[in-house]
Amino acid sequence: MDEVTHHGRTTAYRRSDRGGSEPGVLCVHGSGGSHAVWKSQFRLADDRPVVALDLSGHGESDDVDADAGYESLSAYADDVVAAAEETGARVLVGNSLGGAVAMTVALERDLPLDGLVLAGTGAKLTVLDDLLAWLSDDFDRAVEFLHKPDRLFHDPDERYLDLSKEAMYDAGRAVTERDFRTCHGFDVRDRLGEIDVPALAVVGEHDKLTPPWYHEFLAEEMPDCDAVVVDDAAHLAMLERPKAFNRAVSAFLDGL
Repeated sequence: MDEVTHHGRTTAYRRSDRGGSEPGVLCVHGSGGSHAVWKSQFRLADDRPVVALDLSGHGESDDVDADAGYESLSAYADDVVAAAEETGARVLVGNSLGGAVAMTVALERDLPLDGLVLAGTGAKLTVLDDLLAWLSDDFDRAVEFLHKPDRLFHDPDERYLDLSKEAMYDAGRAVTERDFRTCHGFDVRDRLGEIDVPALAVVGEHDKLTPPWYHEFLAEEMPDCDAVVVDDAAHLAMLERPKAFNRAVSAFLDGL
């Protein structure tokens, strides 16, 4: 893992560069996750550098003292900008909370971008009241709920379930709750028209957390955005059906 220091903290990231000449891609994980969710996207590094970071408080990155909501969202956006500037990445690929962070960077930061890939995310990310309560009072139940069929995964390999649960427990209850409460307050539905870079909205066919119509809305409201559905996948399509996910992303990147 490499590191970049900014705002008094260190953000860790993994970079794969096989000499491709295209602009780099920076992948941003979702709530309670880490860079490891993007392990299959490093296959895209033949054409362009691929970077995946750990947001503050996740994986190997330092935590940040920030309240849930816009304060945390802004801190995560700072993580992304720092990693992008350090690595030269010009395309952001964000899943769930990571998609909210990517949209925030596009709207509020002076970072040159060639494109956005918004995967399993939405312009508004309301979280179920029961899940918010479990994240506060019964973390085990929250983790089990998220790993039921058609939430994070549709029909996953047991290894992926273990990887996802391990990352969530590694992030811990407080950080994971902060992430989901930050998602709960996120709403840029009235600002999508300001995102003037080409975008791709990618969603798993069976995603109940951010269903396909969330992505259809992004495609309708953003000036230059297409939507693609990945069959036989749910919220973490990039991990569950990596070949189909990578084909969609590669086609988008080739068209930039």
